[in-house]
Amino acid sequence: MIRKNQRRHPRKLAGIWFLVIVLAVLSLVNLSLSATDKMTAEELVARHLESIGTAKARASVTSRIIAGNSLVIFRTPPPGQATGRAVLASEGVKSLIGMIFPSPVYPREQLGFNGTSFMAAFVTPGVRSVLGNFLMTHSLVFKQGLMGGTLSSAWPLLDLTARYPQLEYAGTKKIDKRTLHELKYLPRGGSDLQVRLFFDQETFQHVRTEYERVIAASIGTRSAIDPKETETRYKMSEEFSDFKNEGGLNLPHTYKIKLAVDAQGGTFLADWVINLTQFTFNERIDPNSFDISTK
Repeated sequence: MIRKNQRRHPRKLAGIWFLVIVLAVLSLVNLSLSATDKMTAEELVARHLESIGTAKARASVTSRIIAGNSLVIFRTPPPGQATGRAVLASEGVKSLIGMIFPSPVYPREQLGFNGTSFMAAFVTPGVRSVLGNFLMTHSLVFKQGLMGGTLSSAWPLLDLTARYPQLEYAGTKKIDKRTLHELKYLPRGGSDLQVRLFFDQETFQHVRTEYERVIAASIGTRSAIDPKETETRYKMSEEFSDFKNEGGLNLPHTYKIKLAVDAQGGTFLADWVINLTQFTFNERIDPNSFDISTK
C-alpha cells in the first residue's frame, strides 16, 4: 500500500502544478483585460501623443508641407486609375490636400480649409468628384482637423481645447487581423457622421479613421420589397502606415483614402494612395493657399 501511494504521489503533484499554471495564466489574461477595460480616453490620447514625439518636438513644428506621389483607383464603372503628384500642407487649424493627375476626366483633387470655411474644387467645370461632394456635405472632417491624421498640424488630438470634442474609449477591435484601440469622436454640437479613430495596440500610433453615415429614404421612395433599398450609405476610411521619424516627429509615409457610396443611383468605390517622400517644417505658407478656387 505504501508503494502504491508513493507511485501515485508524483501524478497528483503534476496535476496540482498543472492547475496552478492554468490559474496563473488565466489571472494574467484577466489582468490584461482589466487593464484594457480601465483605460480612459484621456490615457489613450496621452499615449498617442507620446507616439508622435516629445511635447517639445510637437510644439516646435508650426507648419508642414509634405509631398509625394499619388495613385487613384476607381473600382466601379467606369473603372480606371491614374498616377500623379500630391501635397499636404497645414498651419495651425488650416489644412490643404491636393492631388494632380494626367487625366482629362479627373485632373485634380483640391481640398482646403482656411480656418473658417471648407472648399472642394471642381474637377471639371461645374462638377466635383464624389470625394469632393462627400466632404462638402460633411465639411466637419476638415473643420475638425481630422483629415490627414497626424500628418496635419490641425490634428485635433494635438490640442483638444481648440475643439472640445466628446471622446469615448470603446475598447479594442480587430480590423484586418490586427487588434486596435478604438476611440469614438463626437464633435461639439453633434453630427450625423459617425467618426471612429483607431490606434495600434502596442505603439498607440494613429493608423485608421472611419467615417460612416446612413441616410434613410423618405417614406414615399421606399421599396415595398426592401425598405432599405433606397437608403444612401457613405463610408470613408483613412489608413496610415510606414511610420518614420521626420524632424523629431514619428509620421506615416503611406496615406490611403477609401470611399464607398451606396445610393439609389448606384455604387461608387475608389481608393487614393499617397506615398510621401518630402517633409518640410516651419516654412511660411501663404494664407491664400488654403483658399480653394472652384474655377
